[in-house]
Amino acid sequence: MDLPRAGDLVVARNRKWDGGPHWVVPGVALGEDEHGWWIYQGRGEFISRPGMALHTLADAVLLVPRDGGYAATFYDEANPGDFRVYVDLAWDLAWSRIRAGSASGPGAVEFHMIDMDLDVIRSASRGVFVDDEDEFEEHRASMDYPGWLVSAVRDECERLFAAVREGTGPFGGVADEWLARGRAATREDHA
Repeated sequence: MDLPRAGDLVVARNRKWDGGPHWVVPGVALGEDEHGWWIYQGRGEFISRPGMALHTLADAVLLVPRDGGYAATFYDEANPGDFRVYVDLAWDLAWSRIRAGSASGPGAVEFHMIDMDLDVIRSASRGVFVDDEDEFEEHRASMDYPGWLVSAVRDECERLFAAVREGTGPFGGVADEWLARGRAATREDHA
């Protein structure tokens, strides 16, 4: 089975509709619940995309949902930035096991998705908003997004905006527990 198991290294590899590379972000699988799979992305991790590379400034937890065209990253007030929830609209979400786990250590899994430009963000200062609509429109033309895809992404964006604004489903605070689990596991690993 390609799905991650708790303790697996997870490398999130995002790309654009035209196949061009986007963000690569490592993490550790924490487990799953009714919402999907939770991946801890610790502070100080090296992440990159074409033209940019950095070390993360805060702990985060990524949700790869069981259903839906998105991936959501959750932060808490320890994040020196303004974001608390960052939802990437996505397409073609898939898992691929690249190393089996064994008695000597965890396995490794890649998570792949096509980043569809639009983001639903909960900001500490600005509330909930949709970002990168201009990028979506530009790429819709330059990458020739099919009409059915544009409709599906816009519908999903509307649904996610309401869920983030209202704090329903995985946006109702469940990420706090997963983030705490990730931090606790990191402390145990360094003890």
